[in-house]
Amino acid sequence: MDLVIQLILLPIGVVFGGLAQRRHHRSLEARETASTIRVDNRKLVTEPGQVVDATLVIGQVVVATDYWKTLTTQLRNLVGGEMKAAHQLMDRGRREAILRLCDEAQRFGAQEVWNLRLEFCNVGMMRGRTGGAMQVEVVAYGTAVRRADRPAA
Repeated sequence: MDLVIQLILLPIGVVFGGLAQRRHHRSLEARETASTIRVDNRKLVTEPGQVVDATLVIGQVVVATDYWKTLTTQLRNLVGGEMKAAHQLMDRGRREAILRLCDEAQRFGAQEVWNLRLEFCNVGMMRGRTGGAMQVEVVAYGTAVRRADRPAA
């Protein structure tokens, strides 16, 4: 009986998981296009004399795949090759974390974020947990800068 339920729920999960992922990608693209914050990974700010204020900003997200993508990734791990579901998971997490960092910088009134850094953590593997969905936490952090000669965005 459990197998029958899983076989019924599997295609439903694949369809709705794919729809949710495509919706999230469209949202990311729209928000990235609309963002006015300049992001740079260099440590030193150019023209530091114009900086009037700076603060640490952080963007954090935990993203998970659906059960089907986790299963296909585990099967791919057995035979080797690129794990596309894991790649998509990391890409979505990175982009979302950077957008959240930009949102925080904009609330601060900054025009730029310098010294961008990214940290990743496999949440699903914490405390020896196995199975279920792949989960990753992505933290983006950097220094938000307000300049004297430019109006806030």
